[in-house]
Amino acid sequence: MTGLVDDGVSPRDLSKKHHFDIDVIDDEVNDNPIEEVRLTVPITDDPSQPTLTFRTWVLGILSCAILAFVNKFFAYRRNPLSVGSVSAQILVLPLGKLMAATLPTNQLRVPFTKWTFSMNPGPFNLKEHVLITIFASSGASGVYAVHMITMVLAFYKRNLHPASAFLLAQTTQMLGYGWAGLFRRYLVDSPYMWWPSNLVQVSLFRALHEKEKRPKGGRTRLQFFFLVFICSFAYYIVPAYLFPSISTISIVCLIWKNSITAQQIGSGVHGLGIGSFGLDWSTVAGFLGSPLATPGFANINFLLGFVLFVYIAAPIAYWNNAYGFQRFPLISSHTFDAMGNTYNISRILNQKSFDTNMSEYNSYSKVHLSTFLAFTYGLSFASLTATISHVALFYGKTIWHMWRKTASSVKAQVNDIHTRLMKKNYEAVPQWWFHVILVSMIGLSIFTCEGFGKQLQLPWWGILMACGIALFFTLPIGIIQATTNQQTGLNVITELVIGYIYPGKPLANVAFKTYGSISMSHAHMFLADFKLGHYMKIPPKSMFVVQLAGTVVASSVQFATSWWLLHSIENICDVSKLPDGSPWTCPSDDVFYNASIIWGVVGPLRMFANKGIYPELNWFFLLGLLAPVPVWFFSKKFPNQKWIKLINMPIIIGAAQGIPPAGPVHFITYGAVAIFFNFYVYRKFKGWWARHNYILSAALDAGVAFAGVLLYFTLQSKDIIGPNWWGLDNDDHCPLARCPTAPGVVAKGCPVL
Repeated sequence: MTGLVDDGVSPRDLSKKHHFDIDVIDDEVNDNPIEEVRLTVPITDDPSQPTLTFRTWVLGILSCAILAFVNKFFAYRRNPLSVGSVSAQILVLPLGKLMAATLPTNQLRVPFTKWTFSMNPGPFNLKEHVLITIFASSGASGVYAVHMITMVLAFYKRNLHPASAFLLAQTTQMLGYGWAGLFRRYLVDSPYMWWPSNLVQVSLFRALHEKEKRPKGGRTRLQFFFLVFICSFAYYIVPAYLFPSISTISIVCLIWKNSITAQQIGSGVHGLGIGSFGLDWSTVAGFLGSPLATPGFANINFLLGFVLFVYIAAPIAYWNNAYGFQRFPLISSHTFDAMGNTYNISRILNQKSFDTNMSEYNSYSKVHLSTFLAFTYGLSFASLTATISHVALFYGKTIWHMWRKTASSVKAQVNDIHTRLMKKNYEAVPQWWFHVILVSMIGLSIFTCEGFGKQLQLPWWGILMACGIALFFTLPIGIIQATTNQQTGLNVITELVIGYIYPGKPLANVAFKTYGSISMSHAHMFLADFKLGHYMKIPPKSMFVVQLAGTVVASSVQFATSWWLLHSIENICDVSKLPDGSPWTCPSDDVFYNASIIWGVVGPLRMFANKGIYPELNWFFLLGLLAPVPVWFFSKKFPNQKWIKLINMPIIIGAAQGIPPAGPVHFITYGAVAIFFNFYVYRKFKGWWARHNYILSAALDAGVAFAGVLLYFTLQSKDIIGPNWWGLDNDDHCPLARCPTAPGVVAKGCPVL
């Protein structure tokens, strides 16, 4: 390469230096059109560095499998915890260096073949580290189809063929790989599709591989990670085993033990959460993710949306008894009948055909929702249109400009420095590889739904329609995400479409949503990983193999973990039958199950149209569409007021969509930590924040995860629970917060008013 200064190192010896140690003296060499990319991504490459090494496979598969197991294991618990790939990204670095220092370097032959490999091909390099992290990100991402498996087995109490369930988990993930392959030339090769979130990863990789000297009187980042990890691991024994009630402490409920209204106001899980808090990292990060990893302005928008919804809109609706809300709990993911009882879904389902018996439905009751669940659906409608409107207003010209440049650059084969390096040094992945995966996965998807006694209810044309929706939206939504980092899901659209076309089939509704919406989401995840590999100069074929293997391993492990838990833990997900202190409440799956009733069993026609109770919620589509307009108008009218552009209506509107299964206490603790670290610490101790903030987040997550798994296998799986005392209850001691306040409604454990 020309224009490079390498401190006396000749080009043939560039492999002896990390590529980010090479200085660029000719700015014109870096011709990427995006300034953020020019400032962050290195423009050099060493193609001699090995990639698919023994270390890559061992550490990658281990990272993928462990994260897939841990995340699915915790997904069934009251405070689910999602451990991100950053934990593995930090941990595998010393492990890789240890393997490079200790493993033998001699060549080994694969039995019955002529293939040979070395367990130690040289120093642990950056490209190996990137590929291992790609493996880990496959394990850290969820397998959405597992929610459907849990719903069938634990909530509907029906059998599901294990082969059908396994193929469902695999095909929904792998379909996304096919869509990604169709559009990678536009969404990866183009320099105008820059995927902003990847720049954080690039910066972290560079920081981890820079030589670090221990500060005088301080610690290296790795030492800091292990110190926090040990503290988090040790402390989590308290909320997970000895004192579960410390996860949510509701002061108001401890004072007013006999007042329904007071407990509705004070309960952090089932009420408004005023005066509640939690002393447990899983309360902070369990439902909402780590507040340390989210920008400060996004956290402010998020908390503003929470306050507007939880403390203004919802109380007004509830205490004015809109839609008869006072007949039901204030916060509940369950569905109810007109008398305030939990909806008896078995009464309106034909047990043999597993579809809706309309005569029974008409003679029983329409489906009613709690205040917060009804608002959750309204907010999901508004969030969808607000995202489209916000992106169109603030980024529309930019997106259109970049798309025109992308289309012209692809047509004219105009490339930036990164694409030229990739094409010069590595073979591209043949397009037919993706075509084979796509066609085979569509065929397997049809077999999965049409075979096994048609247990999944979705006919072949439903698969093709879902694939058509995913195919249509992958490119335009991918352009939005690749240029603005704004993500738009298709959940609502897919549920509405199949709900109107094929009502009364709960499994068909969920399967259609999974194949249509989730396959597109995974396509964008794969494309983002491809772009990360593009920036880090990873051979495309190596990326293809690692993503493919990681997807198969992650899907298999999450399926196996789910299947094992569902068949080994008695009464899992059934809160009424679980013993006191049991964490296996499946909060996310409970919401998923009730969504299948709303969209599948009853259908949108009898929920949100004239035949239903909540047709007014459709106005939220218009509300979301118009909400960003005033912000955009004032940002144009007062361009010097930079804070106006930081108002993000999609975030504000969508903030409280997680209630339920999350409770206000999760938002309160999340907000307290976010404000402290992203504002106070960031401004007062910016150097410490830059050095330790993300590592602190990863270490807290990892400590909780390892402690939770260890406690389960050593004690809880053998029915050895903590000491039997008041603090053992995995609740906030606000039993009356779940009570209705309408006169004459009978509910278990509640006084009749």
